[in-house]
Amino acid sequence: MQDTSLRALTARFRARFGAEPRLFSAPGRVNLIGEHTDYNDGFVLPMAIDSRTYVAAAARSDRRFRVHSEEMNELIDFDLDAPPHARRGLWGDYVEGTARSLDKRNMPVSGADLWIRSDIPPGAGLSSSAALEVAVGYALVRLRDPSEPDRRKLALAAQAAEHEYVGTLCGIMDQFIVALATRDHALSIDCRSLETRPIPLRLGSLRIVICDTTVRHALATSEYNARRAECQKGVTVLSRLDPNIRSLRDVSEELLNRGEPLLQRETFRRCRHVVREIERTVSAVSALESGNFNAFGELMRASHASLRDDYEVSCRELDVAVETAASVPGVFGARMTGGGFGGSAIALVEEASIPFLLERLELHSRKEFGIVPKFLTVSQPSNGVCEHALED
Repeated sequence: MQDTSLRALTARFRARFGAEPRLFSAPGRVNLIGEHTDYNDGFVLPMAIDSRTYVAAAARSDRRFRVHSEEMNELIDFDLDAPPHARRGLWGDYVEGTARSLDKRNMPVSGADLWIRSDIPPGAGLSSSAALEVAVGYALVRLRDPSEPDRRKLALAAQAAEHEYVGTLCGIMDQFIVALATRDHALSIDCRSLETRPIPLRLGSLRIVICDTTVRHALATSEYNARRAECQKGVTVLSRLDPNIRSLRDVSEELLNRGEPLLQRETFRRCRHVVREIERTVSAVSALESGNFNAFGELMRASHASLRDDYEVSCRELDVAVETAASVPGVFGARMTGGGFGGSAIALVEEASIPFLLERLELHSRKEFGIVPKFLTVSQPSNGVCEHALED
């Protein structure tokens, strides 16, 4: 967001709440590789994007919150000393849940007036919810204490808010990358130990193109839960071969192949995706660190094929986007990203090839499905949550 837009945001806050705000923001994210590995204690490799959620905030002397969403044109009101609202299934659940989660986890907050604005495309699988949680949480903690908070604790509190107050049993990837991202780096996250490592992403003339298919399939939640159950079923069976197995993170491909006769065919394929995807994610980190984008592109292609054929979480709209991207000169690799059954695909592409890529993606999407995809081009990973300083 340009400095003039930030000034306009603070001006609207002053007009609405009659106070001088401080301004905070947190980014959306895209996962480069490592899909459906998080709840199997594996590795993920997300990066923050330029699109952000902004929060103008001013402290109050009480424990009351007044929160305005610019996109929804709505105002919510709650008091931390009053019982929490019942879950409403609305954006306000994330805000109230974050405030209560912080207060409950020894990161005490006071009341505040908040004005929220976001340029993260809604529904595109770019983690607008985690950006909202972390931006609000960071603002509230910094209003109470000007020193830099523990960002890991902040991310864990935001995840707990989504579990306890929103009802989504998400992994830690989204909140961690939103809180801990550093410019020009992706973030390798070990979802078992929660150790993180910034991975330099020197794209040069390359870009990450995000193609939001705009498709959302109703079966996504039920099928996601079914995949988790299949993974757990695989762990239960494979632990007969090795009692030290706690998750698919502990399963080698050799052990999986030994256990194949014990597994139902579908369960075996689900486990095979996860075991290989964990290996691909580790290899992808090495490829990025050595600047080997050809190898990284091959890993992207293999990841999508596995998600399509073994894990079966892709859909025709995503497959067409990936196939179309792969046919364009200058594209190193492409894959679906996120939980699947709709949402977004990503491509690693030479900047000069982007106009042709977007033209082809739109043409094929219109022809096959009668829909117009949305695009976002990322030149470098963004920073995580931060406070903005505006010059007078």
